[in-house]
Amino acid sequence: MILTVDVGNTRIKGAVFEDNVLLEDFVFMKTEHEKNIQNILKKYKKVTHLVVASVGYLEKDSFLHYNNSLKVHFVSHIDPFPFINHYATPQTLGIDRMVLAAGATIQFPKQNRLVIDVGTCVTYDFIDENDVYLGGAIAPGLRLRYESLHNYTAKLPLLASKSPDSFIGKSTAESIHSGVVNGFVYEIDGFIDEYKAHYSNFIIILTGGDTEFLAKRLKNTIFANSNFLLESLNQTFQYKIKND
Repeated sequence: MILTVDVGNTRIKGAVFEDNVLLEDFVFMKTEHEKNIQNILKKYKKVTHLVVASVGYLEKDSFLHYNNSLKVHFVSHIDPFPFINHYATPQTLGIDRMVLAAGATIQFPKQNRLVIDVGTCVTYDFIDENDVYLGGAIAPGLRLRYESLHNYTAKLPLLASKSPDSFIGKSTAESIHSGVVNGFVYEIDGFIDEYKAHYSNFIIILTGGDTEFLAKRLKNTIFANSNFLLESLNQTFQYKIKND
């Protein structure tokens, strides 16, 4: 069994896999990671590998003590990946984006893939049908947009994400929801349309914490899977084992 752990900017997500079957997934705050991981390992005593991908601030030492009972692997840029990386600055490409690209390459062979990860930031990653990673885009995520309106203005309130009743906001709160949510949806659909105008044989994969909130609002057909990163972590590690 394999325990995959994704250390994000705000939370930690994890999942236990037996081969390619996801047995259970977990979400918890960084401050509670040690207790939660210990509880997972107590429940799944057959876990032999802990696979960690991190873009958040959490020291490796937080996981290294598990080396006494299982093998710990931190996904890094020197690992083998199933795509050719044409990013101009490959060492600055986030490990999470590389893992998502690897998962898309493995799960959806011989087609153009656009992976959209909607978390603290929204990232767009494009891998063509020849398994070449070409790059993408990074923009503020849904929550950052709400927070920026509140933090950088004098009087706008901080609101929780909410589906707007109309594209015309009839109050300040409604206007914020319309601007943030509709603007975000238009942005994502616009990116998808631009890629589809240049490439055929196409699949769009939507993942991340805001997947369920956004999936039904997009006009484009997508494959939505909020656990795609965790699944991709497992597949990336399996690929490493076979290709080291």
